[in-house]
Amino acid sequence: QVQLVESGGGSVQTGGSLRLSCAASGNIGRNNAMGWYRQAPGKQRELVAAITTGGNTNYADSVKGRFTISRDNAKNTVYLQMNNLKPEDSAVYYCNIGPRFGVTISWGQGTQVTVSS
Repeated sequence: QVQLVESGGGSVQTGGSLRLSCAASGNIGRNNAMGWYRQAPGKQRELVAAITTGGNTNYADSVKGRFTISRDNAKNTVYLQMNNLKPEDSAVYYCNIGPRFGVTISWGQGTQVTVSS
């Protein structure tokens, strides 16, 4: 079983920045993909960004150029640096982990990001 603990959410104004962190523990596996999804009220959960153990990344078009995903494999931790935040980025952000992109074996508890105009 894998546990994910997220931190770093909060409230900012338009144009502000936040950094999310997610630490994984348990039966992680040597090669995996960790990432961030988000879900706004009344909307489906959507991919924000993901990164493999080897450093391959995948971003939603809506965040390219503003968000950067990175990871520290020694700490089993993934980060999401979010710059130039917009009100439409407001959502609960969930960390996930799986053997590859698009496959999830565990979710974090979620952290709220609120961007005010």
